[in-house]
Amino acid sequence: MKGGGIENPAFETPSSVLGRQCYVGPAKAGAGAAGPAGPGPVFEEGPCGWGPCKPRALQFCNNPKGYLVAYSLLAIFQGIVVNGLINISISTIEKRYELNSSLTGLISASYDIAFCVLSLFVSYFGERGHKPRWLAFSAFMLGLGSLVFSLPHFSSGKYQYGAKLEDTCQTTETTFANATCSPSTNSSFHKYLYVFIFGQLLLGVGGTPLYTLGTAFIDDSVPKHMSSLYIGIGYAMSLLGPAIGYVLGGQLLKVYIDIQIPKRQDITYTKVDQDDPRWLGAWWIGFLACFFAIWLLIIPFSCFPKHLPGTAKIQAEKISETHDDGSQVLVQANNIGQSFKDFPMALMILLRNPVLMSLIIASSSEALVATGFATFLPKFIENQFGKSSSFSATLGGLVLIPAAALGQVISGVLVSKCKMSCKGIIKFMISTCSVALILNTVFLFAKCGNEPFAGVSETYNGTGTLHNLTAPCNANCKCLRSMYYPICGSDEVQYFSPCFAGCASYIFNNMKKTYHNCSCIGKAKRENGSEGFLHEAVPGKCPTKCKFLPLFLTFFFFAVVFTFMATTPTTVAILRCVPDKQRSFALGVQLVFLRLLGTIPGPILFGVAIDNSCTLWDINECETKGACWVYDNERMALLLMGISAACKIITIIFVIIAVYFYKPPPLTKALPRKTSEKISAIRT
Repeated sequence: MKGGGIENPAFETPSSVLGRQCYVGPAKAGAGAAGPAGPGPVFEEGPCGWGPCKPRALQFCNNPKGYLVAYSLLAIFQGIVVNGLINISISTIEKRYELNSSLTGLISASYDIAFCVLSLFVSYFGERGHKPRWLAFSAFMLGLGSLVFSLPHFSSGKYQYGAKLEDTCQTTETTFANATCSPSTNSSFHKYLYVFIFGQLLLGVGGTPLYTLGTAFIDDSVPKHMSSLYIGIGYAMSLLGPAIGYVLGGQLLKVYIDIQIPKRQDITYTKVDQDDPRWLGAWWIGFLACFFAIWLLIIPFSCFPKHLPGTAKIQAEKISETHDDGSQVLVQANNIGQSFKDFPMALMILLRNPVLMSLIIASSSEALVATGFATFLPKFIENQFGKSSSFSATLGGLVLIPAAALGQVISGVLVSKCKMSCKGIIKFMISTCSVALILNTVFLFAKCGNEPFAGVSETYNGTGTLHNLTAPCNANCKCLRSMYYPICGSDEVQYFSPCFAGCASYIFNNMKKTYHNCSCIGKAKRENGSEGFLHEAVPGKCPTKCKFLPLFLTFFFFAVVFTFMATTPTTVAILRCVPDKQRSFALGVQLVFLRLLGTIPGPILFGVAIDNSCTLWDINECETKGACWVYDNERMALLLMGISAACKIITIIFVIIAVYFYKPPPLTKALPRKTSEKISAIRT
């Protein structure tokens, strides 16, 4: 390119830079646009390959689109493992390795812990490094973490599933091995907890460069008006990962954990099937498959140059929109970052940027709501609308994943097509968050009441007391409150389990299980209004009379769309409001706050709110409180709406603050668009 001080071999004819099979030549371009004050940044552009070997076929991928494909694939597999397979495998891991929920919660939090610790340092030192090679390192660590996470299966031996527990009413002479309180013994499986934590730490190390350096590299390599589109597509592709992970993990859990179900010699140990509580699925296969797939992605990332061809020209044409309050902060920011001694100063420059910090707090508030609903939306649907766990999880995935992806793509396209300025992007975020806040009111008019539940919302045909599952009709059954297996009686009342319904036997008719001789079930209600005396029940919750599910899913879908329409613009605004040399570091700071204020406390806050609406807890023989079996639906809906609305209001307030404080550089306002190619020289 003449006249701009840039000599870029990437713009020469292919015959001049490529040999017959491999290219051998300079990998560095000349200095970027330089002004009279000295040389500007050096953009090391070059062909795609490894060392002296640069095959001609690879050059078709040596562009932003080729990089976006590789970035999207890595983001998809990261989502499959971290947000898909691990989440769906946690309950199986709890049972297999005898871990309680607090320990598995520590496993889940290990990823965020590693991310928070390393994010600032990786984004700071990687800004001036070879970003594609950092992503090759990311792929290596993600694959290694997946492998380590699957190792306990291969060293823990075959699964011994033990004898089946009866769920019907037993005679008083029957002895229950687990009906008395006995101190738990230390399990040898607890040592595998540290293996799972180590695997999650490795996954956290691998995930850190992906959304900091990987995103900044996209912004470096494409024109300003195209950045939001590319980032939006990349973020949307990353949301496919959890969806694929849930589907893949769900199918693998239908396979027996050791592949082949063992044949037991003892007749008391019946063969297990998927409906048996003792069944454990093959949770480990997905991690092993992702290990091989992710390591294959090391190959494409290792062949990209430090800067894609055309980066120098793109950077020379960009007009700075860095927040400028008139101080010397911008001058300091452009002169630091060469050593670790500059780290505190670089961090303080970002923390003192009111626009950046307002956007970070706003995005953290949105992340709190997003992660809370991502974790508990299936539980909300299950309890509010009386659906099964698997069906509720499917509905939740069908709403959250497509809506989030659609919101990110739409916002990326709008910002790109309208060529919004930094201030225009922030104003756009105010409108999307306001619409999402209005749609959030769906919780007010699409909530459902509780269906009749014996011992919780009503008595056993006038006997017993409320909030007490034991009544005269089941007092001699020795039922276990730790075995929650809801059934629907012929009287259209739900019971905690066949045992608490007083059911003495069951039969299979056309592959459907029906419980008979249930002493607690009242007279059956028939369609003609008469009453029968069939004391029977079928497995599952009673069908709900609430018909608001389609309405709720529709409103919630669009609420998620407008919520995630602010995600891509937030990232683009952050990249634009900070100095060029601090873009990756700014994303690192954002992700640290995003986890400390959003993704980590989000599920905790939502969990506390949901527990606060519980009306029936699991109390075992040792008087230890366990899981909640029944919730107050209306209270749950109001609490979740309150949290969501409060976070939306906080988001809107801080986005307005960002608009108020944002001041573009004087040159951006003074010079017309036609002089954009001279901006970098004039600024220097």
